[in-house]
Amino acid sequence: MKSLKRTLSGLFIVAAALLLPLQATAQWSVGASYEIRDENPKNGFGLRVERDILRPIPIIDIGLRAHFSYFSEDNNFSRDGVTFAGDFNIYDYGLAATGGVSLGLLKPYIGIGIGRSNVDFDGERDGNDFDDSDSRVFWNSFVGAELTPIPKLNPFIEYRFQPTDEADFEPSSDGRLIIGLSLSL
Repeated sequence: MKSLKRTLSGLFIVAAALLLPLQATAQWSVGASYEIRDENPKNGFGLRVERDILRPIPIIDIGLRAHFSYFSEDNNFSRDGVTFAGDFNIYDYGLAATGGVSLGLLKPYIGIGIGRSNVDFDGERDGNDFDDSDSRVFWNSFVGAELTPIPKLNPFIEYRFQPTDEADFEPSSDGRLIIGLSLSL
């Protein structure tokens, strides 16, 4: 577990170094989004910060992204004959490399990254107080598109694939549709 924390810390340090100014044309982008996923809680909110890092060809954009998502819900459910009732708080954060192509008013993009997901439950189990939390490291990939009808203000839509199990390398039901608005700085 310590080596995993060291690895993640190293990746965050490398990403931070890459986010430092590299060239005068580099650009920051900050976005907010509404996220819909297949499992409970189904609806949440997200934030993302992006930085262009390389522009070898004028129409190609390569960058880094940091993202954060939050889902919360009061829920009642049963598992293995045990009833749970309470508050679910799920949040994840991570880093990703992105690549896109500027095609006039449309900018399709793809990306791949790593992150960490945390699940906190505060409630009751069969009438007794119960608190539980779980966290895991995950990889994700995504595909999306931005519209650029207004300079500096870009609506976007994205689908992020995220495996439900660390050993599972196929996109699964833990995908999410992300709709949002990004502001270029």
